Amino acid sequence: MKLSEFDKSAFYRNGLLILLLVFIVLAVHEIFGENGYLALRQQRRQLETLQEQIQELKKQNAELARQIKALKSDPQAIERVAREQMRMAKPGEIIYTLPDKKTQKSQAATTKDSPRDK
Repeated sequence: MKLSEFDKSAFYRNGLLILLLVFIVLAVHEIFGENGYLALRQQRRQLETLQEQIQELKKQNAELARQIKALKSDPQAIERVAREQMRMAKPGEIIYTLPDKKTQKSQAATTKDSPRDK
């Protein structure tokens, strides 16, 4: 009779160990799995970033639409673009153009490295 009691307690103990292992495996899968908690957090962060980018692009689209509308109907806007981008001037005006900072830096670096200075 003691042998059957031993078998029951061993069976019970082994059953609990198996249930515990299954629970641990399921918990690990739920946290670290392909669709687990960590993956969900990463996807949420990515979604927030994409939504911010969408809002920024919508603002840019609205600004560009406003500029297009102005260029189609507003003579002052057309004149401004002609003056800025095409460097056009009214009769009698003189346009002064300053070099870009990038151009100045590259020219300064070139003159420092030139063999004439050495």
